[in-house]
Amino acid sequence: CWAWTVDPEQAPNESETVTLKVEKGEVVAVDGETMTPYNALVYLNEKGAKHGVGRIDIVENRLVGMKSRGCYETPGGTIMMEALRAVEQLVLDKAAFEFREELGVKASHLVYDGRWFTPLCKSILAATEELAQDVNGEVVVKLYKGHATVTQKRSDNSLYSEEFATFGEDEVYDQSHAEGFIRLYSLSSRIRALNSQK
Repeated sequence: CWAWTVDPEQAPNESETVTLKVEKGEVVAVDGETMTPYNALVYLNEKGAKHGVGRIDIVENRLVGMKSRGCYETPGGTIMMEALRAVEQLVLDKAAFEFREELGVKASHLVYDGRWFTPLCKSILAATEELAQDVNGEVVVKLYKGHATVTQKRSDNSLYSEEFATFGEDEVYDQSHAEGFIRLYSLSSRIRALNSQK
């Protein structure tokens, strides 16, 4: 059912990397060349297709209720999504990242069902745009035998700090703080367990 992408087993034995620059949640440059998101997609479609990237073979639920098999090829989209998700993981806090993922799923369902011009879709796009304000960075993606793997990512807006994330003894993180947090965070689970023993 494949018409566009190379069979991953027949793809080149040498990997290739692409570097994507992201600003406000959109790819604005690839391999140092400034381009529109559309032109980036076209460029990455060509790069990814020859490495067998972006094949999706699924059984899906149609709007009318029946199931159907779909074979989709989206090499450029796959590469762009991996890069965008990598920057979002650096920049968005836990709640914002999870909400962004939920918005993406809901938006994709609306678009698939022909609901692009609805107030709900407009609202989701506005929320997504707001969440993307700090989603700026650069990502290196390796293309190899059907895979698009992020190998490097950086952002000036990154919330990740190796200094703060280190759980050893230092001035930044006091491990004794964790005990109280864990007791409070698990309170509802402990109460549920006690209630189930009655």
